[in-house]
Amino acid sequence: MLTSLPNILTLSRIAVIPVIVALLFFPGKWSAWTALGLYAAACITDWFDGYLARIWREESLIGKFLDPIADKLLVAAVLMMLAAVGKIAGLAVIPAIIILLREVMVSGLREFLAGLRISLPVSQLAKWKTGIQMGAIGWLIVGADGPEGWPVTLIGEVGLWLAAALTLLTGWDYLRAGLRHMLNPQG
Repeated sequence: MLTSLPNILTLSRIAVIPVIVALLFFPGKWSAWTALGLYAAACITDWFDGYLARIWREESLIGKFLDPIADKLLVAAVLMMLAAVGKIAGLAVIPAIIILLREVMVSGLREFLAGLRISLPVSQLAKWKTGIQMGAIGWLIVGADGPEGWPVTLIGEVGLWLAAALTLLTGWDYLRAGLRHMLNPQG
């Protein structure tokens, strides 16, 4: 089932990460806009792979395993790279750290609950968080290389703060749900 189109889209999201990271090493409009294009394509596959798997009834265990990993790898790698090249700096590093910490916590929580054979469904608010986060990161990828006169970095930073706020809310919701199972494993 690894060769189904939904899984190939997920794998392509993982494969493009090193290219985006490499492009962010190079200053200038060409590399920023190319990185944004690849990042946007990766973000689109995040929605498209799940949609296709559902409508074609090709949902697979490997897809369910790889999809959240691909998302987290993409977000973590790009956020770290944006900080490394100074496109995220100062106080804007705080929401990036909040987002990364939440991703680690939710991954660990999902792994723990999987051992108990309990799934942790994605909430609607978490989907909004993901959309805002992806958009904010896209603005930050372009940053100062955006259209002249546009507050591109500011838009990205505001979006990142909003995503971090939603990250805290959804992270708390997931943690609360997980704690119920941790504190009362039979119920």
